[in-house]
Amino acid sequence: MKTDMNDPAAVEQRLWEDIERHQIGMLGLLGRLDHHTQPMTAFVERDARTLWFFTSIDSGMAKAVAEGAPALFTFNHKEIQASISGVLDLVHDEARIAEYWNAVAAAWRPGGKDDPRLTLLRLDCREAEVWLSQAGPVQFAWEIAVANVRKHEPHLGGHANLRFH
Repeated sequence: MKTDMNDPAAVEQRLWEDIERHQIGMLGLLGRLDHHTQPMTAFVERDARTLWFFTSIDSGMAKAVAEGAPALFTFNHKEIQASISGVLDLVHDEARIAEYWNAVAAAWRPGGKDDPRLTLLRLDCREAEVWLSQAGPVQFAWEIAVANVRKHEPHLGGHANLRFH
């Protein structure tokens, strides 16, 4: 699927669609050397430009977030790579827990959706860097060969910076 990298609305739509479809990325706190990024399943609320993640109130990230912390979610799937920054908050929201609960969440939370330690992290997205590779395997091989002969970067897709707030 071709996306016009000069159209921020098209890039943003593609970003949310791909995260909704594939969900898994790496979430981490910015400026915290004592915390590494970790794999998380993201639930997208496009209109609010918000990502939600299940966690436990006693997890290291939940304890570190407390009342809001700068965070980064990185997402990579096939032809899209993205880095989304924003503010991460700990939010207990029963309605969203019920809405987003699924087999993947249940596998990581043996206490079920009624576990009193279960809660959510909310990432209020502020901006994103998005790269799209829009070349199939044949075009990819061709562009790599041409780039090596002509000594320039291959033309495989594009890059966009999105600002949400």
